[in-house]
Amino acid sequence: MIMIIFISISCHNKTTFEKEPAQISKVRPGVEVFLEKHLDLVSGKKVGLITNPSGVDRQFNSTAWLFKKNPKINLVALYGPEHGVRGNAQAGEYVPFYFDDKFQLPVFSLYGQSFRPEAGMLKNIDEYMRSFDTQYEGKIPEKNMIKEVDVLIFDIQDVGIRVYTYLATMAYAMEACAETGIEFIVLDRPNPINGIIMEGPILQYPEYSSFVGVYPIPLRHGMTLGELARLFNDRFQKKKAKLTVIPAEGWKRDMWFDQTGLPWVMPSPNIPTLDTATVYPGQVFLEGTNISEGR
Repeated sequence: MIMIIFISISCHNKTTFEKEPAQISKVRPGVEVFLEKHLDLVSGKKVGLITNPSGVDRQFNSTAWLFKKNPKINLVALYGPEHGVRGNAQAGEYVPFYFDDKFQLPVFSLYGQSFRPEAGMLKNIDEYMRSFDTQYEGKIPEKNMIKEVDVLIFDIQDVGIRVYTYLATMAYAMEACAETGIEFIVLDRPNPINGIIMEGPILQYPEYSSFVGVYPIPLRHGMTLGELARLFNDRFQKKKAKLTVIPAEGWKRDMWFDQTGLPWVMPSPNIPTLDTATVYPGQVFLEGTNISEGR
């Protein structure tokens, strides 16, 4: 009971919640900046994309669809974090490999038999995906002779808390890219609960490093995923990836998500609103108990 009262107070303190009224801004997510200014980064290269439903532009067009229809981008594979590329798997649910009929692409799970991209997912895709063809027999086109990915792009909305598994997915993908010589690009998005306030303990590292806390940062870290990618690459990863971050244009550190003008798309099934993301840094601790956190 004491813990619940403490969490409730900490989640509703004046410092955390007091903010200026929403001012609609013209923040542009990294994907829009990339498509307008940086297509040279993928010219003549085979592209893999780590994304989910939160990877959209301001008109709700998915990054996967924008890439697929762009003649200057050779998209050859999709990779899904926890909850999958389509965001329809619940927390902790096993996400299998499959071949997507709409995109005509293999979709590899980074929350299935492995939490990180295996070599076959990046360097010998055609052979690797056929090893899964027992369940989807005949769904993989024989002429789809994809051999490798040259650049892996990451576009997912974070919620600003260390235990959110997309952060570890990004870190592990960067490690895999460093090991295989593949370029890694982050299409950045705003931290929805602002980039100023940092709260909570720093992870005891490496003793408690895991998929829900990979590196020693505060629980509420106050950074974007692009900023974290730079930090991880510079300070913690043994082998540095060839990393490029495409920042969101117009974002300021004191902005909350409802001040960006961007559409809110659920980054995961149980984060339906900005309010949910705001209280998540405190209430996430209930997930480690037998008390319902309200799902």
